[in-house]
Amino acid sequence: MQIRIATSDSEIADCYSVMRELRPGLVEDRFVARIRSQEKSGYRLAYVLEPMGVVAVAGFRMGENLAWGRYLYVDDLVTHPGHRSKGHGSRLLVWLRDLAVSEGCEQVHLDSGVQRQHAHRFYEREGMTAAGLHFVQRIAPDKPVQSDGGDGIGAPEC
Repeated sequence: MQIRIATSDSEIADCYSVMRELRPGLVEDRFVARIRSQEKSGYRLAYVLEPMGVVAVAGFRMGENLAWGRYLYVDDLVTHPGHRSKGHGSRLLVWLRDLAVSEGCEQVHLDSGVQRQHAHRFYEREGMTAAGLHFVQRIAPDKPVQSDGGDGIGAPEC
């Protein structure tokens, strides 16, 4: 198992089929452009590579604010359904924690949809705690919802 950061367009494209499991509204022919656009604000895409291909992905970014100090935020974390319960999500989360430490972060954060109880149990097993609620208000009701398919924010399918 190898964990890498997707840097080339082909590496990013190889992550699409796994990311689509979490974000079913993503359009394949716009996926690379969406990732490239998000990279401008610090987003990075990590992936777990097995001999058969990409089996898990995590989109993340570093940030800093008054409440948390320097942190790593996990936007997306998902394992392909055929490869769940094999430790890929756990290894990816450990890798993200190690990266956060090496980048001088004080905390790792993510949001998860309230309906994803399996994901919540996974996070708790991994040493994370539920620390609050995430609230949202749509201010552009005529625009379609972007890519989460109503599945929540940052919720894994590990």
